[in-house]
Order: sequence, then C-alpha cells, then structure tokens
Amino acid sequence: MRVMFEPTIIIATAALIGLAVVTAGLLIGWREWLALKRQELDRNSPREGAAREEGSSLGAARIEISDLKERIRKLEAIASGVDL
Repeated sequence: MRVMFEPTIIIATAALIGLAVVTAGLLIGWREWLALKRQELDRNSPREGAAREEGSSLGAARIEISDLKERIRKLEAIASGVDL
C-alpha cells in the first residue's frame, strides 16, 4: 500500500514550519533588543547613592551649555551694536 501526499498539504506544512521558524527568530531578536535597551538605560541612569553624593553631571552640562548660549547671544548683540 503506497501513501501519496498531495503537494498542497506538503507546501502548506512547509510554509507553516517556515513561519514558525521566522516568528521564533523575531521573538528572540526582540527580547535581545529589549535587554540591550535595558542595559543602556541602566548604564546611563545615575545610581541613587552616586546621584546624591556627586549630583547629576547631565544637569550641570545643560546649565553650562545654556550659560554659553547666553554669552554668545550677548556677544553677538554687542558686535552688532544692539543695546541689551
């Protein structure tokens, strides 16, 4: 007795297996990407103890940049002869 499989069933099964493999790969990639982003957030966020002792260097840098922009604006006004 010889069993014959229809080509349609073989193609559908192969497509389903292929879809499962691709889905599993995407799921693994998504989890790894989330883990990477979690590590980046942990690395960039200040620790509680260090933030209390040293203060936030990011905030200090923003204030310094703001001060420099203000100085540049004043110097440009002086150069163009505008009275502040």
